[in-house]
Amino acid sequence: MAIKAIVFDKDGTLFDFGATWETWARGFLLGITNHNTKRAAFIGRQIGFDLATCTFSPDSIVIAHPAGEIAQALAPHVPEMSVRDLLAALNSEAETAPQIETVPLVPFLAELRGRGLKLGVATNDAEAPARAHLTAAGVLGQFDFIAGYDSGFGAKPGPGQLLAFADTVSVAPECVVMVGDSTHDLAAGRAAGMQTVAVLTGLAGPGDLSPLADVVLPDIGHLPGWLAG
Repeated sequence: MAIKAIVFDKDGTLFDFGATWETWARGFLLGITNHNTKRAAFIGRQIGFDLATCTFSPDSIVIAHPAGEIAQALAPHVPEMSVRDLLAALNSEAETAPQIETVPLVPFLAELRGRGLKLGVATNDAEAPARAHLTAAGVLGQFDFIAGYDSGFGAKPGPGQLLAFADTVSVAPECVVMVGDSTHDLAAGRAAGMQTVAVLTGLAGPGDLSPLADVVLPDIGHLPGWLAG
């Protein structure tokens, strides 16, 4: 069936994962520990982040899980903060995290809109930081739908966000493409009955993504060519 809509993951798809979230993680960990680097390094290891090298392990909870789950994972190691306070700190730091576009987003999204496609974002980040990041990139208005894990539709790998997008733009799920960089993204797309496109601008490799993807592309810049083909 003809593709009429595309829903994108945000981190690792529209924005480079490492450039954004490695900087965020270091700042967040040092902030909640009063710049105690030894303690920050220990807490970082609990969420799969190496403070010394400023890198995430491929199985880090931060890569694909919602902020609420990250706060829960941190809570036993930061007893002086409630889960609610940890979540607020996570989201506050996330809103100001630097965003490096994987391709120039303004012309890329304008081209897709010019093809008559409906566009959405489904992220396991919170909705407020997602909107802040898209606003900073000058592309908020290009999207017909934006949902975070806290928007009321659940989180990936569940299909709730994706089905809400399809419903919002009145497009059957089989005519929608889900584009993402993690197995959570692609599993959500499959569960929603959508076509799935994997990109390699996150931390997962082709071997992880290809079993759940209709195609694996280097980055979203290759998407127009795939659509034309």
